[in-house]
Amino acid sequence: MAIHKKQILNRVYLLTGFMFLFAFAIGYKLVEIEFVLGDEFRKKAEEGSVKTFEIAANRGNVYTADGSLLATSVSKFDIRMDAVTISNSDFEKGIKGLSKSLSKMLGKSAGYYENKIRKARATKNRYLFITRNLSYNEYLLLKKFPIFKLGTYRGGFIVEQRTVREHPIGKIAERAVGYDDYRGKVGIEGSFYEFLRGKNGKRLKQKIAKGQWKPLNDNNEIEPIDGRDIITTIDLNIQDVAHHALLGQLEKFKADHGTVVVMETKTGEVKAISNLGRTSKGTYYEQRNYAIYETYEPGSTFKLMGMVVALEDKVIDTSSIIDTEKGVIYFHGKRVKDSRHGGYGKISAARVFEISSNVGAVKIINEHYKDDPKKFVAGLKKMNIDKKIGLPIKGEGTPLIPDPKDKKKWNGLSLPWMAYGYGVELTPLQILTFYNGIANNGEMVKPRFVREIRTQSNVITKFEKEVINPKICSQETIDKVKVMMENVVKRGTAINIYDENFSMAGKTGTGQTEYWTDQTKYVSSFVGYFPADEPKYSCIVVIHKPDKKIGYYGNIVAAPVFKQIANKIYSDTPKHESVEFSSQLASLDDNFNDYFEKANKNYKQVPNVKNMPGMDAISLLENLGFKVGFSGIGKVRSQSIKPGKQLEKGKLIILNLS
Repeated sequence: MAIHKKQILNRVYLLTGFMFLFAFAIGYKLVEIEFVLGDEFRKKAEEGSVKTFEIAANRGNVYTADGSLLATSVSKFDIRMDAVTISNSDFEKGIKGLSKSLSKMLGKSAGYYENKIRKARATKNRYLFITRNLSYNEYLLLKKFPIFKLGTYRGGFIVEQRTVREHPIGKIAERAVGYDDYRGKVGIEGSFYEFLRGKNGKRLKQKIAKGQWKPLNDNNEIEPIDGRDIITTIDLNIQDVAHHALLGQLEKFKADHGTVVVMETKTGEVKAISNLGRTSKGTYYEQRNYAIYETYEPGSTFKLMGMVVALEDKVIDTSSIIDTEKGVIYFHGKRVKDSRHGGYGKISAARVFEISSNVGAVKIINEHYKDDPKKFVAGLKKMNIDKKIGLPIKGEGTPLIPDPKDKKKWNGLSLPWMAYGYGVELTPLQILTFYNGIANNGEMVKPRFVREIRTQSNVITKFEKEVINPKICSQETIDKVKVMMENVVKRGTAINIYDENFSMAGKTGTGQTEYWTDQTKYVSSFVGYFPADEPKYSCIVVIHKPDKKIGYYGNIVAAPVFKQIANKIYSDTPKHESVEFSSQLASLDDNFNDYFEKANKNYKQVPNVKNMPGMDAISLLENLGFKVGFSGIGKVRSQSIKPGKQLEKGKLIILNLS
C-alpha cells in the first residue's frame, strides 16, 4: 500500500515538473517575442496591414496662345464584373434590366449580354470583361444600371480607372504637340515633360478588408505637386486653316507628305505648324515632324541665299545683265537647264531671281566665285545658315553646307550646284528662319513654340524673343531682295497667286529628288511673307513627291497653300462681329447661322453647334464664355444645353462628338 502511494506521488511530482517546465518555456517565449523579437514581428505585421501608396500628380495641360486646350489628361474607365458574388435573388431580379441597359449603351443585343453574364456565372468567372474606355459621364450612368448599382460586393461591379492623354481639337498639330509615353518623348510634350509631369506624392494606408485600404493620418505624408501648364504660341484659327489648306493640296496632287509653318515675323512665335504624311490607304495624318527634322535639297528657294551673298560682296547688282543663253549650260558633262524651252536670253540679275532661271543663278555664283569658293561659303556661314537653330523640341536636322576645305567632298560641281539649291540640305524651319530674317529687316530670330510655363495662378517661366543674328546682311541688300521677292508674285514664277487686295512676297522652289535614279521625283515649295510692305507673318510650304502627271512646280503645288493661309489671316480681322468659316473647313446649317448671329450680337442665346467640327464648336462656345466639356472626336452629335436657351457665362456645356 505504501509502495503504491509512493508511485502515485512520484507521478504527480513528475507531471508537476513537466507542467512547470512547459509554463517556463511559454513564459520564456513570450519574453523573447516581446523584448527580443518584438520589433521584427511588429514590422512583419505592419508590412501586411500598412502600405505606402503613390499618389499620382495631375499632368499639366497644353494650351494654345488664346487658351484653347491642345492636350489634357482625362480619366477612362474599363468595366468588369464578378458574376459569382451576386446572390441568386439579386441576380435573377436584375439580369434582364442590366442586359437591356448594356444593350442600349454598348450596342449589342440584350440577349447577347444576358447569355454572356449567365455563362460567366456558371463557369465561376469573377473577372468578366464588359467594356472599356468609358468617359466619366458614361461611367456614372453605367454604375446606376440594375445589379451594378448594388456595388462591388453585392453587385459584382468592378471598375478600373486610368488616365489617358487626349487632344481636344483632334489630330491637328498632333506631332508638334507630341507625346510622352511608352513610345518616347516627342514634341512639346516630350521636351517639356519635366514641367508637365509634376511630382507624385505618398500616402500610408491600412488594410481593413480584402482589397480595401483606409488612409492613415500620417505626419510624413507627401502631397503630390501637379504638373505645370504649357502655353504655346499656336493660334488655333491659323493652325486650322494651315492644316486644311495643306491637306487639300496633298490630296489633290496625291503627294507623299508635306509641311507648313506660319511664324510671326518680329517675335518668331510659331502660329501654326502642320506635318502630314500619306498612309497606305491614301489618307493623311500627323506622321512625323517634317518641319523640324527633315533636311532636303531646297532647290530654287536657296537662290535667295546666293543672291544675298553676291549683293553683299557687290560682285553684281540687281541691274547687272546675265546671259542665260538658250537655257542650257554644262559643267563637267552635267546639264543645267531652265524650265522655259529656249531660255530667257540676256536679262537682269533681278529678273533671273523673279523667273527662277537656273542658268542665270549658276552663272552669277560660278563666274564670280569659281576662283575663290571659300569666299562664297564664308558669306553663307556669316548668315548662320550652316548651324542648327537650337530648338527646345528634339530632333532638329543638321544643315549641310559643303566646304571647299573638305577636299574629299568638294568637287567641280559643288559651287554651281549650290547656286540653285543642290548639294546643300536644310530643314523647312531653317529656311523659314532665314526668310523671316529678311522680312524682319535683317534681324534673325529663333522660332518659338512656347510662350510661358505656368500654374493656374502664377507664371513660372516666360519666354521672350531670342535673336540669333541681329543683322544677317546690310539694309541695302535687304531692300533689294525684298523688291525681287515681291516681284516674284507680281510678275514672276508665282504670278498665279497674285492678288490685288493684299500683297505677298516670296520664292518658289521646284527641286528634284531621287534624281540619281530612273524615277525622278520632285519637292515643291514656296516660302515668303505677308504683307509685303509691312511683314507680319512668314510662311513656308513644302510638299514632297506630288504626282507628276497632275503637277509638280512650286507655284502650282505649294504656292496656293501659302495664298490660302495669307488670305484667311487677312480676312479675319477684329472688325467682324460674325465668324467666317471657309467652305473647306466647315459647312454650317442655317439654324446655326441664325443662332450664332443672335448669340454673337446680343449674347443672350445658346448657338446650335450640332454637326460642326468639334474644334470650331469648342472655340465658339469658349469665346461666348462657356466652360466646355466633351467626349469623342469629330463633329458634334449633341450638346447638353439646347440651342436658343438664355446664355449664361461660366456654365458648363457638354458636347458629344462623333
